[in-house]
Amino acid sequence: MDGDSIIFSARIFVISLLIASAVAVFARRLRMPYTVGLVLIGLALTVALPPQWQIEIPPQVILALLIPPLVFEAAFHIRLDDLRRDFWLIMLLAVPGVILTTLLVGALVAWGTGLSLSLAMVFGALVSATDPVAVVALFKRLGVPKRLQVLLEGESLLNDGTAIVVFNIALAIALDGNFNLPQSATQFVTVAGGGTLIGIALGALTSLFIRQIDDHLVETTLTTALAFGSYLLAESLHVSGVLAVVAAGIVNGNTGPRGMSPTTRIVVFNFWEYAAFLANSLVFLLIGLTIDVQMMLGNWQAIVWAIVAVSLARAVAIYGFSLFQREIPLRWKHVLYWGGLRGAIALALALSLTTGGALAEERARLQAMTFGVVLFTLLAQGVSMDWLTKRLKLVRRSEAQDEYDRRHARVVAARASQSYLRRMHSQGLLSENTWQMIAPALEQKNAQLAEAMREAASTHPAAQAEELDTARREGLRAQRTALIGLLRDGVIAEDIYAELAGEVDAALTQTPFATVAPAPAGTRGGASSRARLKSRASSDKMNPRSALMRSAVMNTSINHLVLAVIQEQDLDAATRALGGVGVPVTFLSSAGGFLGRRNATLLIGLPEEKEEQALEVLERVCRQRVEYLTLPMEGTPLPLPAPVPVTVGGATVFALPVEKYEEI
Repeated sequence: MDGDSIIFSARIFVISLLIASAVAVFARRLRMPYTVGLVLIGLALTVALPPQWQIEIPPQVILALLIPPLVFEAAFHIRLDDLRRDFWLIMLLAVPGVILTTLLVGALVAWGTGLSLSLAMVFGALVSATDPVAVVALFKRLGVPKRLQVLLEGESLLNDGTAIVVFNIALAIALDGNFNLPQSATQFVTVAGGGTLIGIALGALTSLFIRQIDDHLVETTLTTALAFGSYLLAESLHVSGVLAVVAAGIVNGNTGPRGMSPTTRIVVFNFWEYAAFLANSLVFLLIGLTIDVQMMLGNWQAIVWAIVAVSLARAVAIYGFSLFQREIPLRWKHVLYWGGLRGAIALALALSLTTGGALAEERARLQAMTFGVVLFTLLAQGVSMDWLTKRLKLVRRSEAQDEYDRRHARVVAARASQSYLRRMHSQGLLSENTWQMIAPALEQKNAQLAEAMREAASTHPAAQAEELDTARREGLRAQRTALIGLLRDGVIAEDIYAELAGEVDAALTQTPFATVAPAPAGTRGGASSRARLKSRASSDKMNPRSALMRSAVMNTSINHLVLAVIQEQDLDAATRALGGVGVPVTFLSSAGGFLGRRNATLLIGLPEEKEEQALEVLERVCRQRVEYLTLPMEGTPLPLPAPVPVTVGGATVFALPVEKYEEI
């Protein structure tokens, strides 16, 4: 590559970044997935640009350069505890589901379009992988249940590698004309298993190195080398590079951060968030730029048939395999079905099709069908997912939350109005006489609105706790900015800056005292005792988070230590809500009950005047739900004939009088 080519590529890259940034801003204002906007911009450029400006993207650019950061970032943030709950359903969708999709799509396409069965199977394999990037981003914004996010993202992570392996096997069969079931099965296990083992080994080895290092730049570099290195090593050994990246990301994400300092965790998480945004932006822009509109118009009948085949196969896979997990609500199945978008993997595999052999005459049609399926899923399913999620009422907001937001908005609007009129008065645009007449009324109105908001906050502490946590984080970020300024101006030395910035970063990475949902209050009792409650946020050193979050309780006499046993799903909500009412709380992981599920024991220090308020918060936040018992209960030697519905949730509360309370 000569110097001119490098400069031209750099210009294209910079232009792509500017386009991605602009689209992301406008997409947020239009409340649509920015990935869809990038595809549309790419399509518009493809139609508008002259032929000599058309861009040809080698598939290796997508597979080796853009897919590893996307896959690694998603795998790095998946918690094993979240993945373990529905692991077998995810595996069913990611392995048998991909194979079933390949067979069904291949059979339907061969029957409806006249393609040979072998080439139809190649098409079935290359569109079998899902890419729900736009959907997952929407889920996070709306607050869809975390378990549903893990189901959709976990399936996508694992089926990417499976689809590539199945595609390579189907392509080899189409080119050679020979199919050997034992040989194909052995090849599948070897390629998929080999990539997974390489990823696990490299992920564990990198985590071990990270524990020995305390340098955020080096540790971030190690994770980068792990993401790309695991892919390249696996591919050089002719096993699945994508599955190697998935395994490496999951292992490193669940073990590596334990050996990282708070500053390193923030840097690593921010770096991979940006890397994923960059890779996503380039991928979806390339999708739009690569699609040949004329080719699609010439094969519109085959495209329609392909869309129907993919939709039917997705329905069979989701509604069929989910029968093995009866506790999955039907509404979730609808979302999993409609969220099966196709994207980067399908595009890269379609572009990798060779021009020789059996593919010579049908390559263009296969690519047109792939482009059509990708466009349909992104533009039709991706855009309508917001509507479907709200239609199915997956995100439920309480009336108290809505009322708090309504009153908060009124306060903000009224104060903005007062500020604007005050500025007009100071600039001489509003007379002194008029200002003196309206100022008292504005002040009185603002006071009334503020009091109404305080009343709403007292009845819905979860909303106030969320606002408190946002204020806490913004305050800590302001502290870090001030420290950077002091370092830049030479007021403090670099080692002092590192120490103080580390304290702020430690506060930023800690889970805030949190919120809660409905739970029947349990029993009380206990003898007089001394209590020392160790807060997760506290330390022997001055902690910015402690100063901000515990100031409300430090001058309050704690006379009860409350132990509340709650379901693990309610932990985040419960701790936020209790923190919102100024109650210090920490928790211990625990397990028990006939369901054999993990739960949490909250340790809560209560002043006498807040005891009833804390119990009311627990009752409101710790939701009751129905779960299904599938394992034998204690003393029952035989498996249960069918899943048994059991109502769980709420909180079991024990209160102990306290003689002395200290936070350490």
